[in-house]
Amino acid sequence: MKADRRMVLGLGAAAACAAGAGGIAYALHEPALPEGTLEGADLARGHRLRQGDFPAPSRTDEVDVLIAGGGVAGLSAAWRLHDAGFTRFRLLELEDRVGGNARSGRNAVSAYPLGAHYLPVPNQEARALRNMLGQFGMITGEANGVPVYDPTQLCADLEERLFWQGSWQEGLIPRTGLSPTDRRDLAAFEAAMAGYSKRIGTDGKPAFAVPMAYSSRDAYLTALDRQSFSVWLDAQGWHSPVLRAHVRYAMRDDYGTEPGEVSAWAGIHYFAARRGWAAEGAGGNELTWPEGNGRLVARMAGLFADRIAGGRIVHHVLRDDDAILVDSFDVATNTTTRTRARAAILAMPHFVAVRVCPELGSADGFSYAPWLIANVTVDRLPKGPGVPLAWDNVSSTSNSLGYVVATHQGPDAIAGASVLTWYLPLSDMPPADARRLLLARPAEDWKRIVREDLLLTNPDLDGAIRRIDLWRWGHAMIRPTPGFLWRGDGVQPEPPLFLAHSDLSGLSLFEEAHYHGVRAAEGAMARLGHAHASLL
Repeated sequence: MKADRRMVLGLGAAAACAAGAGGIAYALHEPALPEGTLEGADLARGHRLRQGDFPAPSRTDEVDVLIAGGGVAGLSAAWRLHDAGFTRFRLLELEDRVGGNARSGRNAVSAYPLGAHYLPVPNQEARALRNMLGQFGMITGEANGVPVYDPTQLCADLEERLFWQGSWQEGLIPRTGLSPTDRRDLAAFEAAMAGYSKRIGTDGKPAFAVPMAYSSRDAYLTALDRQSFSVWLDAQGWHSPVLRAHVRYAMRDDYGTEPGEVSAWAGIHYFAARRGWAAEGAGGNELTWPEGNGRLVARMAGLFADRIAGGRIVHHVLRDDDAILVDSFDVATNTTTRTRARAAILAMPHFVAVRVCPELGSADGFSYAPWLIANVTVDRLPKGPGVPLAWDNVSSTSNSLGYVVATHQGPDAIAGASVLTWYLPLSDMPPADARRLLLARPAEDWKRIVREDLLLTNPDLDGAIRRIDLWRWGHAMIRPTPGFLWRGDGVQPEPPLFLAHSDLSGLSLFEEAHYHGVRAAEGAMARLGHAHASLL
């Protein structure tokens, strides 16, 4: 990355634009900052859980299956139960709204994501997920046994563009102005990733699959988890700065983590595991909507809204003979309810699960990436030299990951107001330090950083930025650090207690959360004797 003004406004320079002589001088001449909110996961409820001191249960109830956590994994577990005709379940969520980091927002211009904004067309092995997409009408049929997707659910052209050497180009890998080393290393890297994508292990499984549970467990493959992606790239002799910048973008994009702290297995998985299975050439496309993956969580939650209770802090889970007792605090009534469940699914981040259920041990080794999301309402769409505006727009010189265009899929995709969802993983410092910065930096300073970053690639937006709504994720996603992924299956407790979260994979992907939710739901149904045909 170039050390230009864009980097000065990034995290490495802390508050260069908001403090010190340079920051003060800029502040004296800058235009007024736009309006906007600063929100995020409910800190007060999270801290209340950490501090404890909840009232003793004042009432009791019973349910066959209790799901604690309404992110993608918890909703997927509930979807699987509902799909199998199992209705005797309840889902409790700490926040007022379900969805986890796939939640979305909306204003007068458009819906927009607050986190995850797309789902790659699923692999053939993702049978449960494809089943759900078919139910939702996103898969409309088959052609020669291959799924056909509703084209209105797929990302429209142009999908991606990169600001490179003063102009926008299609795709996210530079193809012009390259040195011989750049060309050689890029070609070698792409060939190696294509080879890994086609490779089948001695156990008959793909070397890299999504969900990762379907991946080969050949020792020479899982051994990749014991080193970082940067070390692995060094061992291949690939040092092109262009390749390394692209790899850094990719690791921060999916994992919120620098390549030197990402497992080599996870790094290769990013490039080699996607083999989208679809007719009409759609296998390499993405499913996306103005609200991002908020579309998917809303569709799931809508099926069983009467069995969801928000504002419920699950704070104690323990066994009682062949049942599970779950204590939950109702924020609205300031009371605790003890629920006796024949089976319970803890669909929450592991660092929370071990706090509420001591039998699970510790969360040692579990590390989480903090992010800042900004939804920027603009009066006109950005342009710029080179190829036209894309859905995903990335700059080669920015410490951010660029922005996606919320209205790209809709009737206002060509002209008019829009919302640009801007992403910044705080990956260039230790996560704990980044979380402190995320909380301590005032909203006005974050707005300056977002505005300047956008204007440096799209100066045509000057005067068109109407609002900047900020969203903070302190623990946005699990970090697949070296040695974490293939650590064994010892995390799972004995039934009738089940865990369901993408943390269990070490990859914070919709497909992983969905898989673990379905797996836990099917385990609970098997425990309770409810007949079902497995989707896994």
